[in-house]
Amino acid sequence: MAAAPKFETLLYDLTDGIATVTLNRPDRLNAFNTDMMHEMIACFDHTDGDDDVKAVIITGAGRAFCSGADLGAGGATFNYAQRGGEDHAARTIDGVHRDGGGLTTLRIFDSLKPVISACNGAAVGVGVTMQLAMDIRLASTNARYGFVFNRRGINPEAASSWFLPRLVGIQTALEWCYSGRIFPAQEALDRGLVRSMHEPDDLLPAARAIAREFIDNTAPVSCALTRQLIWRMAGASHPMEAHRADSRAIQARGAQSDAKEGVTSFLEKRPPSFPDKVSTDLPNIWSHWTPPKFS
Repeated sequence: MAAAPKFETLLYDLTDGIATVTLNRPDRLNAFNTDMMHEMIACFDHTDGDDDVKAVIITGAGRAFCSGADLGAGGATFNYAQRGGEDHAARTIDGVHRDGGGLTTLRIFDSLKPVISACNGAAVGVGVTMQLAMDIRLASTNARYGFVFNRRGINPEAASSWFLPRLVGIQTALEWCYSGRIFPAQEALDRGLVRSMHEPDDLLPAARAIAREFIDNTAPVSCALTRQLIWRMAGASHPMEAHRADSRAIQARGAQSDAKEGVTSFLEKRPPSFPDKVSTDLPNIWSHWTPPKFS
């Protein structure tokens, strides 16, 4: 087991293969800042590298999931050149400051472990857009959502213009973003943003039950490949791209120990015990696929 990471803006707990990551700035309604961005990226680096982590749950401390960007800098919050600082310089490429929410969602996109959102309260701005890159989204009955960017005089961020229409369709995505209104968990459920809605005390148990189903019955390496196949092929131009990736994956996995164990355990009518590890046995099926560079 890798050493548990220490964070300032997050709480981290690993129990029975489930890493629960809690956004932990409750006095600021878990508002997203640069420290949280760096720590979330580091956290996913850690969960990817720890074979004891089989699934990741993200939730919030207190009464909010995340209230969006920390607006402590007032009117200069989104004026990066005015705010300056070492982090601004490091994140600026060809004169463009890379959006912190986008850096976070891109890291979640690359996760090798299933990611479940347990939205316990208000999720506004980046508080909701970061969840779009998570695989399964559960909502408390107390949850509220808002793509409020146009009301703040900016625009959707965190690559949400890619993620959101794929999840709820262009019409709903535009309505929510045009209006910037706050809407309840029931509407999020009705329009497909979340999988299910739960009473507050039932939210984390429901998320853990979903994670357990993955952990107890499936091969971690297969989950890692499946996650990347589904997400990356969401933007493919033709099903042939999926066919190429599927074929590479099936060929590689068919020769590994997990495939033998999966078939044998089924025939012997017993629970599987998959031996392959994400850290050492994940096939490289993406030699043909290079993500675009920032420009």
